[in-house]
Amino acid sequence: MMFREKSISQMIAAYRTGELTPVDAARACIERSRQCAAFEMWESFSPEFLIEQAGKSAERIRSGADPGSLEGIPVGVKDIYNTADFPTQMGSVLWRNFTPGNDARAVFYLKRAGALIAGKTVTAEFAVHELNKTRNPFNIEKTPGTSSSGSAVSVATGVVPAALGTQTAGSIIRPASFCGVWGYKPSFGTIPRTGMLKTTDSLDTIGFFTIHQEDLRLVFDAIRVHGPNFPFLFKAFTDRTRQYKPAGRPWKIGFVKTHTWKFAEGYARERMLAFVERLGKANDVAVEEADLSAAMECAHAVHATIYNKALSYYFEEEAKSADFISDIMKKMIGAGREISIERYHRALEEQAALCHEMDEFLQGYDAVVCLSTAGEAPDRGVPEQPDPALMWTLTHLPAVSAPVFLSPGGLPFGLQIVSRRYNDYLLLSLLDHLLAEGLLETAQPKTLDCPAPKKVDLA
Repeated sequence: MMFREKSISQMIAAYRTGELTPVDAARACIERSRQCAAFEMWESFSPEFLIEQAGKSAERIRSGADPGSLEGIPVGVKDIYNTADFPTQMGSVLWRNFTPGNDARAVFYLKRAGALIAGKTVTAEFAVHELNKTRNPFNIEKTPGTSSSGSAVSVATGVVPAALGTQTAGSIIRPASFCGVWGYKPSFGTIPRTGMLKTTDSLDTIGFFTIHQEDLRLVFDAIRVHGPNFPFLFKAFTDRTRQYKPAGRPWKIGFVKTHTWKFAEGYARERMLAFVERLGKANDVAVEEADLSAAMECAHAVHATIYNKALSYYFEEEAKSADFISDIMKKMIGAGREISIERYHRALEEQAALCHEMDEFLQGYDAVVCLSTAGEAPDRGVPEQPDPALMWTLTHLPAVSAPVFLSPGGLPFGLQIVSRRYNDYLLLSLLDHLLAEGLLETAQPKTLDCPAPKKVDLA
C-alpha cells in the first residue's frame, strides 16, 4: 500500500526524482478504493476526475514549476465542506445531490497547495450523531466513530494519506482512536470555516487525519490561516517563547485523568498508566499527575447546552421535514428548543470562563496527556462512553489522538495529547520528540476485517 509505505513528504520527494508521479498516486488511491469498497467511506468519488487532476499535477512538476507543499497528494474531504467538483450532501437525504458550485476555504487551500481532491467522505447526518454507512475497518460490527468516520476510515485503510474532518464534540479524536490513525484537532479558529456546514459557532473546529505523524505539520501548514491579518494567531505562532521549548529544560507534561476516567475500560486505564510510567523514564521529559479544577467537571453539561440550542436554531427548517431526519437529531433539536436564550448565554459565558481557566492551567505545562476514548470502539448503535475529547473542543485547545494502544481484542484506541490554545507548533514539536524517543510507535491492529468483495460503482 503506497500511502502506508511512504509519508507525504517522501512521496513528494519521489515525484521530484521521477520514482513516482501523481498519476501513480491517483491510481493507487483508485485501486485501494476498489479493494476497500465494502467499508463504504466514499460518498462521492470519481476515478476519472482524480486521474485528470493528477495529470495536471504531473505536468506542473515536469514543467519545473514550484510544486505546492501537497503537490500531487490525494486527500479526502468530509462531505460537509463545499466543493466545486462534487455534491455536498452533509449526510442528509434532504440535501442529496446539492451542488454548491464553490470550494470551502480549507478545500481552496488544499488545491492551492497542489493536493488532489480525491472525493467526499461519508459523514453522520449533519455531522452530528446519527451513524451513517461507513464500517470500522478492523471490526465491521464496531462503530468507526461518528461524523468524521468516512475520513478516518479512508486514511486507516490506506485509500488516501490524509483527509479533512471536523470536530464539534469528539468527531476527529474518536474516529482516529477507533480506527487507529493520527487525528489532529488544531486550536479553534486556526483553519477558516468559510463555505461549510455550521452547527455551533463556538465549537465547530476543522481538523484532519493522517497515516504518518510527520504529515500532521505539513497538512496543518497548508490549510491554516497565515499572516498579520489574523492578529491573535500571528502573534502566538511567531512567539518563540510559546512555540519552542527552552533549551536545557525538560518537556513538562501533565497527566490528567479528568472526571471521565471512571468511564474508561480497565484495560484502557492500565495501558494509559503504563504509558505515563514509561514517559516519566524518557529522556528530557518531566511528567506529573495533575488535577483539573472542579469546574471542568461541568464541561459535558455546558457543551450539551450550547450544542443542542445551536442545533435547534441552525436546523429549524430541516426539522420541519420530520420524516427525513433521524430520531437522535429530533431529540437534540427538541432539547435545544427547551433551552432559554438566557440559559444559552450563560453557557457561553461558562465556556469562556473555562477557556480562560484552561489557558492559565496550561501555561504550567508544554502539554497534558489523557485517553482519547474510553477504550476500543463500541458496537454499532451502542452509545460511546464519556471521554475527554469534547472538553478540549469546548475550551478551544489543540489536541492530537496518537494511535499507540491496542485493546485485548487487538482493536486500536488512542492516546490524546493536548496543549495550550495556539501552541500548536509546540505540540507538534513535542510529538516529534516523543516519536524520536520511541514513545509514540503506531500500534498495529489485527488485519482489516474485510467482507467478501462486492461490486461497487465508485463513479
